[in-house]
Amino acid sequence: MVVEQYDIFLVNLDPTIGHEIKKTRPCLVISPAEMNANISTVIIAPMTTVSRSYPTRVKTIFKKKSGYVVLDQIRTIDKARLVKRLGKINIEAITAVKSVICEMLVD
Repeated sequence: MVVEQYDIFLVNLDPTIGHEIKKTRPCLVISPAEMNANISTVIIAPMTTVSRSYPTRVKTIFKKKSGYVVLDQIRTIDKARLVKRLGKINIEAITAVKSVICEMLVD
């Protein structure tokens, strides 16, 4: 399976613990192409249609549905959790995701 950065996949996130986002849901792949091509894990951020507006959540529209990329719930998963590719986010959302990740993780 080819996995590209900024693809959206349906991902089985269960089992989870505590306040982790659960169930099978769309997730944004944020790991880079070289990682996706060479190792059996990918870094993802879950997506949700129900959320409050937080600085770590990027509002986007995907397949005519408004929702959020939840960057405060980034995690690494095995590719076996990927159910199917759903599409890709638009350039405006990619720019916003990059900006928030940079603000969160780069000093």
